[in-house]
Amino acid sequence: MSTDAIVLLKDDHKEIRRLFKAFQDAEEGPASERQKLVKQILEALTVHTYLENEVMYPEVRKLVPDVEDDILESYEEHHVADVLCFELFTMNPDDERYNAKTTVLIESVLHHVQEEEEEWFPKVREALGRSQLQEIGERMIELRKKAPKTPAAPKALKKSLDAVTA
Repeated sequence: MSTDAIVLLKDDHKEIRRLFKAFQDAEEGPASERQKLVKQILEALTVHTYLENEVMYPEVRKLVPDVEDDILESYEEHHVADVLCFELFTMNPDDERYNAKTTVLIESVLHHVQEEEEEWFPKVREALGRSQLQEIGERMIELRKKAPKTPAAPKALKKSLDAVTA
């Protein structure tokens, strides 16, 4: 198994794409099947986003200042995905917007993945050596064991909820 951070993230992307396709294939099927797939999607995205936000993005931001704008955009794309994940996590699969919200999440994440793989990863690979990417990857592998598996309310949403309940 590779410890290269980019290889690890691309492996996650592959699994996430597989889950997306499975959901799309089951979209007209029973609610229980869709709910099971969405639960797997949410777990995969929650872990993946956590690793990028906690290890990959901060490390690359420090080591490769030329990709600062890409990283800031990625943080915002993650925020949008976090909101959708949290909303889906709290929804019933029979809700009339469940499939639509999942489709929007899928489209958003696929756009993000495409940008990372086609634009961002090549810049990072060129700027960082193999050993640096392996060190980052090893930290990601270690942190994966402690990564959250279910989406939490995004910080902005938590503040709004706290204000309402205060």
